[in-house]
Amino acid sequence: MKAAIFEYARADSIAQACSLLAEHGADAKLLAGGQSLVPMMAMRLARPAWLINVNEIAELKSSRRDGAAWVTGAGLRQVDVERDGELARAVPLIRQGLYWVGHVQTKNRGTVGGSLVHADPSAELPLVAQALGASFVLRRNGGERTVAAADFFQAPMMTATEPDECLAEVRWPVWQGERVGSAFDELSIRHGDYAIVAACAQVEVDSAGRCVRAVLGIGGAASVPVSAEAIARSLHGTQLDDTTVEAAVESIGQYLEPGSDVHATAEYRVHLARVLAARVLRQARDHAAGKARGTRA
Repeated sequence: MKAAIFEYARADSIAQACSLLAEHGADAKLLAGGQSLVPMMAMRLARPAWLINVNEIAELKSSRRDGAAWVTGAGLRQVDVERDGELARAVPLIRQGLYWVGHVQTKNRGTVGGSLVHADPSAELPLVAQALGASFVLRRNGGERTVAAADFFQAPMMTATEPDECLAEVRWPVWQGERVGSAFDELSIRHGDYAIVAACAQVEVDSAGRCVRAVLGIGGAASVPVSAEAIARSLHGTQLDDTTVEAAVESIGQYLEPGSDVHATAEYRVHLARVLAARVLRQARDHAAGKARGTRA
């Protein structure tokens, strides 16, 4: 199929993009990488009356450290993020999640903001954002607001972004401890497909190897990415040994609302979530321990 008829405009600044959104409201969509929107338009699952191209806005392609956060512009290409060594050292989970995203061709065009606003509950970047507690800066004519990840993702492919708002930047928390480890893993039909279930974790340990901070996220098993905060808190003060980790993730099903489809039953998704959650916690622990020893984990 081909896309329905639409009008086209190119915005040269965030302010101009916001003005066009204010003028056309819910009938307009922003075009960045187009890796999600264009196929949906081709299948007529999306029929915007106006397409506003924001690819030439330099401000949307920024990437910088800002205190305890790393700030990425919403229009930053995924491939540029993946190749940024400084960003990977500051927020390693982003690169680890991007490893599973699509293929080289899609990451050459796909943007960080596009994936986040698309908000597929099985997508990798929304999961990383939810687990780390990222925040989203939304701009409109006359102002801006910041929305936490916990409030940003509201339903499958639905976010807190209003029709006249443009996602300008994402603020990713930077853990500044010396013994921080992270991991991301998923199961999909083929590498690059959306995950049947995905999991990510990040932990910080002290000099004795005890957990002082942890986050755990699960994707593909609920209507939005899930941050299993209670499980992560239960690991504080432990050595993150295998027995403790396995016991902690046993209750992960209570955080999930999995569905059944041709790829997996709801019960199997809960099983996968439990297996992957334990795996990424162990890998994050070993990564942190490797840093403490001065070796690569």
